[in-house]
Amino acid sequence: MAKSPSVHKKIEVVGTSEKSFADAAQNAVSRAAKSVRHTEWFEVTELRGRIDNGKVGEYQVTLKIGFKLE
Repeated sequence: MAKSPSVHKKIEVVGTSEKSFADAAQNAVSRAAKSVRHTEWFEVTELRGRIDNGKVGEYQVTLKIGFKLE
């Protein structure tokens, strides 16, 4: 039996962290998975941050998250 083709949709989210870009990405994926079913992949589209008094105050990662339509 052949596997039926699937269709996916993309959403864009921004994750933040005071620790790292990787932690910001994990925060975004974890939060999206709480309200979107069937998340399957992500793509990093932008890295940026906030500067506080000459130091990195926050890491920000913009992600496109793909999920399979039911």
